[in-house]
Amino acid sequence: MGGNEAGSGTQTRVMIVDDHEIVRRGLAELITRAEGLSVVAEASSMREALRRAPAVRPDIVLVDLQLPDGTGIDIVRRLRHLLPATRCLVVTSFDDDRAFAEAYEAGAKAHLLKTARGTDIVDAVRAVARGRDLLDERTLARRRARRDDPTARLTPSEHRVIELIGKGLSNREIGDELGIAEKTVKNHITSLLAKMGLQRRTQVAAWVAGQAAAPWKR
Repeated sequence: MGGNEAGSGTQTRVMIVDDHEIVRRGLAELITRAEGLSVVAEASSMREALRRAPAVRPDIVLVDLQLPDGTGIDIVRRLRHLLPATRCLVVTSFDDDRAFAEAYEAGAKAHLLKTARGTDIVDAVRAVARGRDLLDERTLARRRARRDDPTARLTPSEHRVIELIGKGLSNREIGDELGIAEKTVKNHITSLLAKMGLQRRTQVAAWVAGQAAAPWKR
């Protein structure tokens, strides 16, 4: 087993895998300065990571998704079998649902953005070292739902216009209902069509009709 079970009082041994030296050094400094954490190895490629990890047996591996000879997902998958007690955290520049899902399926315990605050990264490392899994099916489902909701980017006024379109009101009637000019209603519709990826007002009405419980309804 790795040397950092909850309550053991030992240092959590961290390995950093990233092909950018500046990123590796930045993460290494961050980890080294954090109480209870220490960096035991660095690697700039998948090959180097898979060679060094069995030798140093880290508790935690911070791994970039994009590497010159493979991906962080490949490393997570390989280490899951080579070092079952080692837990991997993916660190990436891209907030991508597909990568999130692949990391989860490969066995990663967290998905961190490189834009995250240093304290957030340290907190995630400590949480995973204590046995927490920051990637789970519920989180993945929430992300997918958020990304799949075509109304997620709409303003409150645009949500209201959609609701009234669904009730069959004309643009003039919507204006009267909201106390705004018909031209303003048309501007709202133009904006919400673009955000929802639709082309015509009738498509909005059809979308509303197809929603048994639309996510924008309160």
